[in-house]
Amino acid sequence: MSGPDLPAPRAGEVVPGLWDVLVVGAGPAGLSAALTLGRSRRRVLLLDGGPPRNASVSAGHGLLTRDGISPEELKAAALADLEPYDVTVRADSAREVRRVGECFDVRVGDAWQRTRVLVFATGVRDILPPVPGLRERWGQGVFHCPYCDGWEHEGRALAVYGSGQSAHHLALTVRAWSPRVTLLCDGDPCLTPEQALDLERVGVAVRTQPVRRVSGGPLEDAPVCVSFVGAPPLQVDAVFLAPEQQGGSHLPAALGCALDGKGRVTVDGNQETSLPGVFAIGDMTGAPQYVVQAAAAGMHAAQVINTRLIHAAVHSMGAAFHKSPEDEGARDPDSRDE
Repeated sequence: MSGPDLPAPRAGEVVPGLWDVLVVGAGPAGLSAALTLGRSRRRVLLLDGGPPRNASVSAGHGLLTRDGISPEELKAAALADLEPYDVTVRADSAREVRRVGECFDVRVGDAWQRTRVLVFATGVRDILPPVPGLRERWGQGVFHCPYCDGWEHEGRALAVYGSGQSAHHLALTVRAWSPRVTLLCDGDPCLTPEQALDLERVGVAVRTQPVRRVSGGPLEDAPVCVSFVGAPPLQVDAVFLAPEQQGGSHLPAALGCALDGKGRVTVDGNQETSLPGVFAIGDMTGAPQYVVQAAAAGMHAAQVINTRLIHAAVHSMGAAFHKSPEDEGARDPDSRDE
């Protein structure tokens, strides 16, 4: 983490023009990483590129002590938590990234910012089906996750939109919140005979007609209404679907980070990408898409980063984390720099 032309990363010391860590993205993962790093006396730049992915949701659920909090309120509280620490928040996005020796330069606006360590927390984008009215109701009558929004609609008439294995699995899952579930295949079920029999056995109805549009819902203070081509409409309390997704930023790939077959950034057990010094956290790695898990990934990555910076600083002063003879087989939290 340090070289002949790079000052040692000693916690609490400010090196002009050099951040200890630059975090791209201010969702739960990025905010959590920034908090842990700030409390570790690191100089951090956090880039807040805009509203969260779930901004259209009225309330988030399943977060310990904060069940039902709105995404806006959660983010505001998280930003307020950063105020005592050396964390600078910029309402801007990273436009370009390049490696310079052992550091990274990130273009923010018209200026370049240099950092020892780079953390991507840019999430994913949901690619919704082109059904008229569906996008406007995303988070308002149309949902992704039954763990997040199933309880509010338990026992009521529900629909699952999609086809094939993913829709089959989601329909069986949503069935745990209500026995009144209809699968909307929008013209092509793509179900195997075994999958169709599964749905029949648990009482999930299947509608194969093409979907014309979605209307109603909380936006109109009415039930969600699904209209079909050549068939009567269906009124439900909510629709669930598992949309296709793409990465929230092209920068990890442009920098050379390895991606998996679905375009997600691959990381090791420390949240580090294939490029040393570059970390990725949260939804963009293919991790389970829950706020609490994104925040946990951010804290874990921050701890790994800070430990490495501590090791580098200790080494720069001619010392090391030497083990006692009885502990020779033990492993430090991160001993890569020893």
